[in-house]
Amino acid sequence: MKTLALHKQHEALGATFQPCGEWEVPLHYGNPLLEYESIHQRAGLADLSLRGKIMVTGEDRVSWLQSIISNDILPLKPGQGRYSAFMNHKGKMLSYFRVFLQPETLIIEDVGEVGDLTFQALRKFLLYGTKAKLHNGLESWGLLLVTGPNGPDILKQALGVEVNSLQVLDTIAFTFGDMQGVIARTEETGGQDFELFVQVEGLTTLWSHLLKIGKEAGLQPVGREALETVRIEGGLARLGPDLNDKIVPPEANLDGIAFSLSKGCYPGQEVVARMDTYGSAKRRLVGLILEGEPPQLPEAGAKIFSGTREVGWVSSSTHSPLIKKPIALGFPLREFTQPQTKLEIEILDQRFPASVCALPFTAL
Repeated sequence: MKTLALHKQHEALGATFQPCGEWEVPLHYGNPLLEYESIHQRAGLADLSLRGKIMVTGEDRVSWLQSIISNDILPLKPGQGRYSAFMNHKGKMLSYFRVFLQPETLIIEDVGEVGDLTFQALRKFLLYGTKAKLHNGLESWGLLLVTGPNGPDILKQALGVEVNSLQVLDTIAFTFGDMQGVIARTEETGGQDFELFVQVEGLTTLWSHLLKIGKEAGLQPVGREALETVRIEGGLARLGPDLNDKIVPPEANLDGIAFSLSKGCYPGQEVVARMDTYGSAKRRLVGLILEGEPPQLPEAGAKIFSGTREVGWVSSSTHSPLIKKPIALGFPLREFTQPQTKLEIEILDQRFPASVCALPFTAL
């Protein structure tokens, strides 16, 4: 399997690894609950370098991307960003990402670990003569996440950058030694999240520096298990398990977030416009709380039932320290999306009771 540029550093910190596609990523560093608590109470540092990262340059970079993605990026000023989807002609989601406008570059970051899927999808639309270039930064750029209430102070001490005033999807440049990077305010945990884009040559030094400076403030390396738990509790859909070609953006509650109804034509535009006009989204993303103790968490694709009728599927699940029960994200048909609706989820050919919950999850 492929390993991340920081693999040795993760090993030295006692990481347990799990496969993610063809890569090996840190699942946890010995105590997932401590990592979960660090995210909420102190600070966490995570390696998100497996995320797809695309750098778009050239004279036509903005106009070209504007013509094919679902959101309107023309109003953006340097240092601002937006969510967007890339859809097929049926409105199904082929990708979901953040677009950050920089002075000479557009940075596209996948909201999920899907390899170079987005790069391969977009490059097909880069027609001969278009003055734009795509650089696949999956392995040449690193990506770190600093999250938690102490995160802004740690970044100020470590990099001399003030991030408290950043709005979601705003960015700011930073310098560390002879290295240039970008910090983006994002939404990964439902809390204060800041992602650091840096060329992979400087990743090891930056990782070590952040851990050293953040030690007194309780900065803890966090793995995929804790990140998934806080993400699901926060009701944040991820490209891959939740957002894929089974879903149209309005079904994932992305109205006003990931697509524009006024920017003009793009693949899938007629479908989302029709849904907006007629309110015809077939299903909706909801939270689900499982009752009792199922033998295991429901897997992605687990069937949701109302009586004998199959009404949807589960997309992500976790054990929630907040709810103290198993929880999930899922896509039932729209008539089964009201909070407190009683449903059942199939696990290992058995059905277990569950109830619909508004997102984000809150303590019972």
